[in-house]
Amino acid sequence: MDTEAVRSFVRAAELGQLQQAADELGVTQQAVSKRIAALERELDVRLFTRTARGVELTLDGQAFLPHARDVVAGVDRAVAAIRPGSRALRIDVLGLRSAQAVVLHDYWRSHPEINLDVVTLRVNDPREAAAAVQAGDIDASFRSVTDPAALPRDVRMIRAFDSPSELLVGPRHPLASARSLTPQRLRGHRIWVPGIAPRSEWADFYDQLATHFDLRIDAAGPHFGDEVLLDILADSADVATLVGSRDRYLWPANHDLRRIPIVNPTLAYPLSLLVRRANPHPGLRAVIDHVASLAPLPPTTWRPSWGIGRPHGT
Repeated sequence: MDTEAVRSFVRAAELGQLQQAADELGVTQQAVSKRIAALERELDVRLFTRTARGVELTLDGQAFLPHARDVVAGVDRAVAAIRPGSRALRIDVLGLRSAQAVVLHDYWRSHPEINLDVVTLRVNDPREAAAAVQAGDIDASFRSVTDPAALPRDVRMIRAFDSPSELLVGPRHPLASARSLTPQRLRGHRIWVPGIAPRSEWADFYDQLATHFDLRIDAAGPHFGDEVLLDILADSADVATLVGSRDRYLWPANHDLRRIPIVNPTLAYPLSLLVRRANPHPGLRAVIDHVASLAPLPPTTWRPSWGIGRPHGT
């Protein structure tokens, strides 16, 4: 099938005028008409009817249009993927203060010439992020699909790096003076992680963490944002939360919050990159190499079941 004929059909359908479609595509109206006529012969249907104002889709044309758009978008992505510098490398992170964003920022600071677009998809289910990668809406996503059977066949998951956990507490908390903590010392303390989303990878992480170490993970209540959470921690004598060691948090000096490393074992949140198997963006290789250069965690590190194994594998 002639993809330029499909492109001409899509633009004519969206604009309702063959001449406008021709002007946008940089060809003559006759060329657009011939392309569409050839497409109709190949499909053995009529795609348009002519009106006094231009062209209108037939029922067959309406049915064909969404699929034709997918064809055009796929061709554009394929061309862009092998054309260095044609567009920004678009990577999804869980949040702009997250460890993934911090690592990407460090990479960009070392390579400021890289055209990088850091985005945050408003989805909790990592399978939705995988679908966005599969569709080409983004080039990669720092998400983990914890069930391998749920990963699309044309998307692969690369273990990127591990984010060590720290306990974050206010000055009145009984563990506030500790220089480091073992997971056993967290038992019996309320670890508040509000708004854990069902079907999210972090829901799986906290479930396994709580079960393995007999911890009290409290997900009660909505998450009103980091600022509210930090305010509550600063005033509380019994509430703590877990944060990643690379995660960025800012709070007023009078909050006097403490970030306490967890050791023996280190509690690691495994971070992965979802990427397309075919025609990945040419800029991705350097990002993967950058995360591969990060220092490994101690051999005693604990990880959830879906994060076992060395990072940077396929």
